[in-house]
Amino acid sequence: MAPLLTGLLLALATPPAAAADVGLIGVVPGKAAVLAIDGGNPKLVKIGQSWKGIRVIAVDKQHAVVEVDGTQRRLPLGQHYRSGSATSDREKVVLAADPRGHFLVDGAVNGARVRFILDTGATVVALPGVDANRLGIDYRKGRRGTINTANGTTIAWGIQLDTVKVGDIELRNVEAVVVETGLEIALLGMTFLNRVEMKRDGSMMTLIRRY
Repeated sequence: MAPLLTGLLLALATPPAAAADVGLIGVVPGKAAVLAIDGGNPKLVKIGQSWKGIRVIAVDKQHAVVEVDGTQRRLPLGQHYRSGSATSDREKVVLAADPRGHFLVDGAVNGARVRFILDTGATVVALPGVDANRLGIDYRKGRRGTINTANGTTIAWGIQLDTVKVGDIELRNVEAVVVETGLEIALLGMTFLNRVEMKRDGSMMTLIRRY
């Protein structure tokens, strides 16, 4: 599925700082990695550069090698590395891929059921207009703009969702967009996924709440 939003900001030089969680959000093979650290906004970090103490060593089409706390880690696209953290006491949900390799899940938005597809290429959670209308969301009061979808450029409205829940994981104040036409299923995008750990094991994907 094509990314919903494009135009990530280039990373600026910042003082090194230890990071508890590093997520690989995107790649520019042979050139740079798009990293999210501790749930912050994604940044483009070129090979050989460091950001918040994380140094990018190498990048291919599906992975990036980063140096964390003096140790090199190979991160698959869309997954996170978290150092020194127990996960047993945090909410989680396990998803199974369908025959096409997609992760579909029944979740909830503002307490009402919504069918999602997990999409690490979507910058934000995205709702079809039909779902927003069913949920009673007055999205036309939101920020109007344009986004890129698999079917081309279309109009979207930026909104804030009170809650988004998947399994036992419920997050509050989640940034989202409503796509009136051209989107058939809600996308569980990075404004949700940046706040969880993603661990894939074959056809299974585990999401674990980070904060």
